[in-house]
Amino acid sequence: MSIVDNRKAFHDYFIEEKFEAGLVLEGWEVKSIRAGKVQIKEGYVILRNGAFYLIGAHISPLTSASTHVLPDPTRSRKLLLNQAEINKLIGRVERAGYTLAPLDMHFKAGRIKLQIGLAKGKKLHDKRDTERTKDAQREIQRAMKTRQR
Repeated sequence: MSIVDNRKAFHDYFIEEKFEAGLVLEGWEVKSIRAGKVQIKEGYVILRNGAFYLIGAHISPLTSASTHVLPDPTRSRKLLLNQAEINKLIGRVERAGYTLAPLDMHFKAGRIKLQIGLAKGKKLHDKRDTERTKDAQREIQRAMKTRQR
């Protein structure tokens, strides 16, 4: 079950491979995510000290949060991946000019997971081509739908 999608990532990047990662979260963050108070559109993933971190994702604290905890909505959150995935991603990101973009935050077996994509940036003409093909597909679907009636 998806919590939030990052459609901007599909607009700005060619997504070549997808990975699923766990997140290290605090209790108030889990409650806020379950309430849908999360935004990953401006987020990105970086490599720091041999581990990947989600930077720039905004999790709004609930008003009913505890008073003794000082919530930081945009703190960096560590991603949990197995070592083989980490090694593979490090090689691709450092060598080949790829970047990691958060694509989707969802529940899996009661846990909150983040889907990250190995992405390569699109140029402006690539974005235009993508929009053109989407519009053409939409027109084809619309014509097929009216023809079936």
